[in-house]
Amino acid sequence: MIDLNDGYSMDPSVEWQSSQIDPDVPFYASSRHCHQTWSKTYHSFPELYIQPRTTREIRKIIALAQRCRRRLVIVGCGHSPSDLTCTSAWMVNLDHYNHILNIDKSSNRVTLQAGIRLYELIARLKENGLAMPNLGSIDNQSVAGAFATATHGSSTRHGLLSQSVLSLKIMLADGRELRCAPDEHADLFAAALVSLGALGIITEVAFQAVPAFKIQWSQSLHPLEDIVGDWEKGLWTQTEFTRIWWLPYKKKAVKWMADKTEMDIRLPPSNRWTGALGFHTYHTLLYISTWFPKILPALESFVLRVQYGFRHDGAHTMAVQEGQSGLLMNCLYSQFVNEWAIPLEKGPEALSRLSSWLHGDQETSKIPYDLDGIYVHAPIEVRVTDTSTNPGTRPYLDNTVPSGPTLYLNATLYRPYNTDPPCRKRYYEAFEWLMKELGGRPHWAKNFTTVTKEEFHSMYPRMRDWLRVRSEVDPEGLFVGDWHRRLILPNDQGAVPLRYEEKVSKVEPAKTGGLNWFGQLLAVQSSSSHSSEESFDMIHGSEAR
Repeated sequence: MIDLNDGYSMDPSVEWQSSQIDPDVPFYASSRHCHQTWSKTYHSFPELYIQPRTTREIRKIIALAQRCRRRLVIVGCGHSPSDLTCTSAWMVNLDHYNHILNIDKSSNRVTLQAGIRLYELIARLKENGLAMPNLGSIDNQSVAGAFATATHGSSTRHGLLSQSVLSLKIMLADGRELRCAPDEHADLFAAALVSLGALGIITEVAFQAVPAFKIQWSQSLHPLEDIVGDWEKGLWTQTEFTRIWWLPYKKKAVKWMADKTEMDIRLPPSNRWTGALGFHTYHTLLYISTWFPKILPALESFVLRVQYGFRHDGAHTMAVQEGQSGLLMNCLYSQFVNEWAIPLEKGPEALSRLSSWLHGDQETSKIPYDLDGIYVHAPIEVRVTDTSTNPGTRPYLDNTVPSGPTLYLNATLYRPYNTDPPCRKRYYEAFEWLMKELGGRPHWAKNFTTVTKEEFHSMYPRMRDWLRVRSEVDPEGLFVGDWHRRLILPNDQGAVPLRYEEKVSKVEPAKTGGLNWFGQLLAVQSSSSHSSEESFDMIHGSEAR
């Protein structure tokens, strides 16, 4: 049964093949979907956008894709601003594969379908007096997507979100659905915890929840030198959750600290500037700075007042919130995000050298890039995790430091009204050069720009294990795209690409900002009756623009 829910026709060969494979199983698809990242940095136009509701439907999609020779891309909310999820082939979204399957209240073990969004999961857990142990900055991601890209929060008492995963099920390219855990298909488990969408379709996750909790948080304004001075004096360990927002031109930082509490809810303070007025005023000022970037240092005072409600050192605010809302933050506007993980002890050096460079002292910074004309956005986000004390499985592509706490530096650049900031290229080149020198590794889902495949392989001692598992479970590249080949897959397989591998064919500016991405199938064609194995440089994508 085919349900093409946008009223447009399907490729006849695909329709025919669908009627031959489990004809009683629905195939819910749209042929006019425009996929875009949350930040609208990339737009792509999949031939089909498919939303299965059952395991049988997912298995049919995999079989049909192979019969019709199409790559599969699994996508949740598209929060990663890179081209990782771009495709002109078939895109699978699991928003309707989102049920809680079991909650064991004696152990707080929760089993769920992997397409559920974090905000949906949080609401269901709350109904049962439970919560996730830790969260990142947003809750719009799917559970599978958050785990697959090494999402993290900010606490030395927690690691990656995937640290709470007890087991998972993944459907492979051959249609098998395997359960994997530390004691069952352990290699696949270690690879799938940060899968990057290249192993198969994660269908089910069992994870360890905790009793619901509230947090009392406070945030205060400090000179940067005070933050650095407290670095090894309890800054990151005094409370369970800590993060820093650094305003580089003012050489100040907002320190946010939180602990669990039994106190009554007390909402954060607000005024007209911390609401819609401040939001739109700041957005407009950022847009103006695209042409007049010299105003950005002065805007930091506005940021302090609008985003944090501060005017002077020592100012502070506090609140008591449910943990699953208090740990989140408002990302405000479309943005580029370039986040790197470095050893925590190298944080003071990183902040000091980057600060020197941004203030024009290239000699002290030792960063070999000219600053002239470069002005950046605030704040620079500083967060922390610690996976070194986790006795469980360490993902093969875990970007954290294995021997101690990890510091994350996130150089955010806003895209006001979908307009790219002029400083991006050189700022990110300089930032990434410094991060590499300090032994850093980029967040998989962010906008790193200078990292080569050779550098990635040297950064990850278990990369070979991940590639081995990937090759074993998807030898013909049903889940392989240009991003994977460009950055991590080896080029030693000869001149013939994997059978289903997709390569970018064209990237061009979009009329509404960002880039339009088009792909094509690479492998040599093979003929079979009633199949659609021609190259699919999707012309219909041009029409969808």
